[in-house]
Amino acid sequence: MTPIVLASSSPRRRQLLEMLRIPFEVDASGIDEVVRPGEAARDYVVRVAREKAEFVAARRPGAVVLAADTEVVLDGEVFGKPANPAGAIAMLGRLQGRTHQVVTAVAVASDGRIEHAVDVSLVTVRPTDPATLAAYVATGEPLDKAGAYAVQGQGGVLIERIEGDVFGVMGLPLRLALDLLARFGRPYRFTR
Repeated sequence: MTPIVLASSSPRRRQLLEMLRIPFEVDASGIDEVVRPGEAARDYVVRVAREKAEFVAARRPGAVVLAADTEVVLDGEVFGKPANPAGAIAMLGRLQGRTHQVVTAVAVASDGRIEHAVDVSLVTVRPTDPATLAAYVATGEPLDKAGAYAVQGQGGVLIERIEGDVFGVMGLPLRLALDLLARFGRPYRFTR
């Protein structure tokens, strides 16, 4: 069976597909990920995931393309990736001691057809002193992560609680991705 196409350069998404032994190729879309004025967080995440999938599917006829977008949302504001270490410290400072949403949209496209699904998980960041936040940011890990933390990495020590799908928080809610892939004729099997 031909591999699916992952329209993402995310190492986490690659690791999750590898963990499930799903054959795939990477073809990152490179689309612009900018929140439009007045665009709600959920609408933004869905739009970006769909645009990634459609863009790559248009240049890969016959391929089944999987795309996703994950954003951290606090009080309706989308926290993208921090621009620099100071931005990461500021984001983490706003998140600590509070519960925020991690919204992940998954889209699958092939030959003009596209479907999507959305996962919303709640993540509570424990209160932490400024020195600890600065030390975490100094690792470099949070600089390319939405919300400035990686739950599956050293940032996991900052997390008090997750309500929902930990894989969604990591960037690819597996149950949604597998359901969508099955609708496109690619059901998951434990044996290959």
